[in-house]
Amino acid sequence: MFKNYIKIAWRNIKKDKLFTVIKIGGFAMGIAACILIALFIKNELSYDEHYVNKNRIYRVVMQGQMNGETLKSVHFQRLFAETLQSTFPEIQKAGKINTSELFGAGRRALRVKGAIQNNFEEGFIYADQQVFEILEFDLLEGNTKDVLTNPGSIVLTASNAAKYFPNGDAVGSTMYLDDNTQKPFTVTGIIKTGGEEKSHLDFGYLLAIEDTDTSWSTTNYFTYLLVDENTDIPILEKKMHFMLEKYFIPAIVERGVGEDFMEVLKTLEYKLQPITDIHLKSDIKMGDRLKHGDIRFVWMFAAIAGFVLLLAVINFINLSTAKSANRAKEVGLRKTVGAFKSNLVSQFLIESIIFSLISFVIGILLAWILLPTFNSIAAKNIMMPWSALWFLPLLLFSALIVGMLAGLYPAMYLSAFRPVNVLKGNLSIGSKSGSLRSGLVVFQFTTSVVLIIGTLIIYQQMNYILNKKLGFDKEQVLMVEGTNLLNNNIKTFKDRLLELSEVKSVSVSDYLPVEGTKRNGNSFKRTDGGDQERDVPGQIWRVDYDYISTLGLQVSKGRGFSKEFASDSSAIVINTAMAKELGFEDPIGKHINNGQDWTVIGVLEDFHFKSLKEDIEPLSLVIGNSPSIVSIKLNSGITAGALKDIEKVWQEYVPNQAFEYTFLNQEFAQMHDDVQRMGKIFNSFALFAIFVACLGLFALSAFMVEQRKKEISIRLVLGAPFRSIYQLLTLDFMKLILISIIIAIPIGWYMMNRWLQDFAYHIKIGWQVFLTASLVALAIAVLTISYQSIGAALAKPLKSLQTE
Repeated sequence: MFKNYIKIAWRNIKKDKLFTVIKIGGFAMGIAACILIALFIKNELSYDEHYVNKNRIYRVVMQGQMNGETLKSVHFQRLFAETLQSTFPEIQKAGKINTSELFGAGRRALRVKGAIQNNFEEGFIYADQQVFEILEFDLLEGNTKDVLTNPGSIVLTASNAAKYFPNGDAVGSTMYLDDNTQKPFTVTGIIKTGGEEKSHLDFGYLLAIEDTDTSWSTTNYFTYLLVDENTDIPILEKKMHFMLEKYFIPAIVERGVGEDFMEVLKTLEYKLQPITDIHLKSDIKMGDRLKHGDIRFVWMFAAIAGFVLLLAVINFINLSTAKSANRAKEVGLRKTVGAFKSNLVSQFLIESIIFSLISFVIGILLAWILLPTFNSIAAKNIMMPWSALWFLPLLLFSALIVGMLAGLYPAMYLSAFRPVNVLKGNLSIGSKSGSLRSGLVVFQFTTSVVLIIGTLIIYQQMNYILNKKLGFDKEQVLMVEGTNLLNNNIKTFKDRLLELSEVKSVSVSDYLPVEGTKRNGNSFKRTDGGDQERDVPGQIWRVDYDYISTLGLQVSKGRGFSKEFASDSSAIVINTAMAKELGFEDPIGKHINNGQDWTVIGVLEDFHFKSLKEDIEPLSLVIGNSPSIVSIKLNSGITAGALKDIEKVWQEYVPNQAFEYTFLNQEFAQMHDDVQRMGKIFNSFALFAIFVACLGLFALSAFMVEQRKKEISIRLVLGAPFRSIYQLLTLDFMKLILISIIIAIPIGWYMMNRWLQDFAYHIKIGWQVFLTASLVALAIAVLTISYQSIGAALAKPLKSLQTE
């Protein structure tokens, strides 16, 4: 019997090739989309899951309330970790990490002792021995007990060790950072990284911490804890409040704060964040400057995967029930000769499962083919887990379940036909008994319109970010990196560059309004007896005299720095946000203090120096030495000739060092890479969903034309015009699409409005978005249906009627 079912199923699959291709094609595309998204989600959820003690490792977070807003920070004092461990017995280990460029983390020049040329490498971070043990680094070479104990120690990843020491003699070797031969680093270990183990920390080199700061008001370190197995985390968090009361709050009060800020200090508390939550569940306002995922994107893509597969299943149900008239006589005859309903249900379910199995095979191959493109878009390195024991069994099980669920309703529907009605020809044809199909078409296109709205708004927001007036000029600015290698020649290098006809201005400073450059957070207060109630947290950047002009910053009050004024060595230029926070109406000539007294000589218009997800914060500029990056403003576009001339000047001073450069506008765009990537992924799967929905609409319109062919022929013979026939075949579908649009608009508005709230600066959703999405949906539907409708309206009626 089972063999017979398979034969009949295979015969029906081959019988109607158009519907078979659409059923299997839609299914396969839905499955491919689901597999790709499932692999992406698995990748995102796998961060920091490899630790043996993952349920006992936490990162400390401090949070408090200010003006009704919850503020969070993950930066703590150097002594904080060791004091925690010595104070609370349930804390087995406490370690710290520093990822700040200000202290030498990030990108640096590196070479082995004896080598001539430095290489510019990414991924330097400072860590202590305790955190090395907490995070369970897999040490391939070196002594686990003291790999980061001594100052001047450096630990390499295996890939970097192979790069610099191909002969395997890394441990014990000497390396130099930033060409500083007076401060050598000794390789003390090699660790294994990569593979399937993913960490929220992206690094290539670990440096031993050398900082000796004992202040309880200076915060630069992430703190990680390994707690006992039976530790009650909420109780420990409450006990840790002791640290605030004994150390941090007194240190802040000692610096002098107003009554309002004392109220803020009273709201401070410590929270322990599980290490497995750091990648996907970290608030961007924590300011840890790590690359994070977003759990909301994960669930959004999971929903899209589900919808794409659901759309494919809906196509299957629609087409199966629409073809009911073609199977009616088969059902009638089989029942007449004694077939039970269960036999017919089994027959149709087996057909559905065969469709599903074929679709899964094609879908898996399609996902495998598309995976490299997907990796490129998502900036991932996801592999098909062919060797995983769970992979193929899970796909087979999914194919059976999806096939049964997709075929259940059509099987019950078709097997319920009464033989007497069928054999008398009284069965309503599929295209006219479709209230369920109409509902499913509405669902499909509602989903499609919501995705079109999302695609348009994501595009508009990204266009807004990349073209918004930022308060500085990011165009035609070349950033030459590693210029600290020039040592005392930095000034003459700058002067030589200014002699080039292509160069407009040059500035030397590591502090730039893009990620990966230095930041230096301080607290400021007025010293003129004003009404300031609290210290104002803000940035202080060390720049040169040409910084403001090179970046095109606008001075709204006072003036910028000038070599003509010797007093500018103690002068400060603040942005409008800092002037407002300090309570200045006219700050020019006023004094502010961050441990050093400064005289305000100018106010800048606010400019963005962080992602547009964040508000512009208080910032100040002072004259100082920060020589690792030289910014060059060119007179015209960045040409190959200009680059060649600048490189030639570089080679005059450091002939054995590579010329490393990047562009300010590209670095700014990279600050929003995560949003651009998510947008591209969203758009790709939106197209998947729309295409699957269109396949279903195309098949339904083709079947409707087929069922009403004789009716159309009679109308044509009686003189019905082309317009009348076209309207007859398209009007009902257009009503369904309009209903979909009406339902989709409020859903799309709500979802995308919530998404835009993540950005401090964002577009306003205008009615044009919904009009465009509606017109696109209507156009897609019309084009899909018109192919069949126009063909039917132009067909020769006698050909259809010749059998009557």
